[in-house]
Amino acid sequence: MKTPRELLFTKHRAAEPHLDTIRQAVMDELRHHDAKSQTWPTYFVSWLLRCSTPLWRELILPSRRIWTGLAAVWLLLLIINVSQRDPVSGAPGQPVRSPGVMASWQVQQRWMDELLADRSTPPEADHPRIALPRPRTEKQELMAA
Repeated sequence: MKTPRELLFTKHRAAEPHLDTIRQAVMDELRHHDAKSQTWPTYFVSWLLRCSTPLWRELILPSRRIWTGLAAVWLLLLIINVSQRDPVSGAPGQPVRSPGVMASWQVQQRWMDELLADRSTPPEADHPRIALPRPRTEKQELMAA
């Protein structure tokens, strides 16, 4: 005995080619209409969305545990980064600094001032002494005598 499903399939099997032609005509019309009406940005976005589905299936879904682990690590790093920030004082944007940090900064500032200070040459070094040659006449007198 045939099931109701088989009876319906045999009864409507003759309508299948007609339905296929209707389906094909509708699809052709939609393709033609979409191709004409889509602007470049719309086409680009729809292309990206079509590409994202296979990427999602091939890259993300098979390794969900790995991606979840990476997301957890990034969240942990974000939490650590936020917790390591200096607390903000009463003035917005001005961090609170301890006296030790301020003293260290002042010492470094003094060292930088010393290193970058204008070290002009001493006055006696401004004009180097030129050794003038002795007159040769003395040498000639010694030889003549």
